[in-house]
Amino acid sequence: MSIAWLQLSREKSRLLVALAGIAFADILIFMQMGFQDALYDSSVLIHERLDGDIFLISPQSTAMFAMKSFPRRRLYQTIAVAGVKSGSPLYLDLGLWKNPVDRSSRSIFAIAFNPKEAVLNLPAVESSLDKIKLTDTILFDEASQEKFGPIGKLFKEGETVETEVRNKRIKVGGLFAIGPSFGADGNIVMSDITFKDIFERDLGLIDIGVVKVKPGLDSASVASNIKERLPKDVVVLTRQEFIDWEKNYWKTGTSIGFIFSLGIGMGFIVGIVIVYQILSTEVADHLPEYATLKAMGYKQIFLLGVVFQEAIILSVLGFIPGTGISFFLYNLTRNATQLPMLMTVSKAAGVLMLTILMCLISGAIAVRKLGRADPADIF
Repeated sequence: MSIAWLQLSREKSRLLVALAGIAFADILIFMQMGFQDALYDSSVLIHERLDGDIFLISPQSTAMFAMKSFPRRRLYQTIAVAGVKSGSPLYLDLGLWKNPVDRSSRSIFAIAFNPKEAVLNLPAVESSLDKIKLTDTILFDEASQEKFGPIGKLFKEGETVETEVRNKRIKVGGLFAIGPSFGADGNIVMSDITFKDIFERDLGLIDIGVVKVKPGLDSASVASNIKERLPKDVVVLTRQEFIDWEKNYWKTGTSIGFIFSLGIGMGFIVGIVIVYQILSTEVADHLPEYATLKAMGYKQIFLLGVVFQEAIILSVLGFIPGTGISFFLYNLTRNATQLPMLMTVSKAAGVLMLTILMCLISGAIAVRKLGRADPADIF
């Protein structure tokens, strides 16, 4: 059994306190990383389900929930570009949804398009396109937060679900599932005609142009040709560029990304302080033993290795309960908010590496006391 483990296990209560501190620091890091990833992943849930290869947006648009309109004729101009298969307009807006049960109002995200042109790559939406052709009939996202009412439950029970959006009467004709994001707590899908009536919008002005490329052609190359054809009042993005555009807004255009990054840093610093206190006390309490080892001929590098072994042991043992508790909190948060809080292998591996680094830094600071382990002074 190693000297490092014998020293750590000698004081059981101190070891438990150290492991609890490291677990706490890991939980802080895990939760901040989880919220940050949930923010970025939820912000592109709709982007990933749009059935297109190239997307046109206004240069004044900043994010999906804050789009600016541009002339629909720009979309039609792309159809004449070689390699373009089709182009479909997409309309987006936020409107007040009235809970049909308690009559409370809450903002909901509306997605609209021509039902003759499938724009959302969702089987539940594709199978219900005929339903939204009916005036004032919409599809409801059953993965939305519960504050909109038990719409999914009522609809599946065969009840007629009617309510209001922007004080306009609507009927729920079907369900689909995407889920909430940091920009919107729920979603609805409707036809462009219903959208025009509810939001009083000019259909000649669109929010996103969804362009499909002919099979076998390179989207980036076709997008480059479209950029040359269209004026500068439209931004042309490939699918990945469109997703990155949204994520970059949340990373750099808001303070949210900075706050989560700061939280991760704070958890890392808290862990360093906690582990340093433990290792520093361990070194101080065992200075006579270290001095004895020096007198026996052991080099300073050996003593440093003992401290670093203690740091690694603490990091691994503290990581295990921290991960377990974080996994439970991820599930709790996901069920409460419907946000994609997921524990992944890459995330766990990243936190483990941070934990080991955190403990090694603490050990590097604590070993300074070994310089005082002089046999001549102690004996």
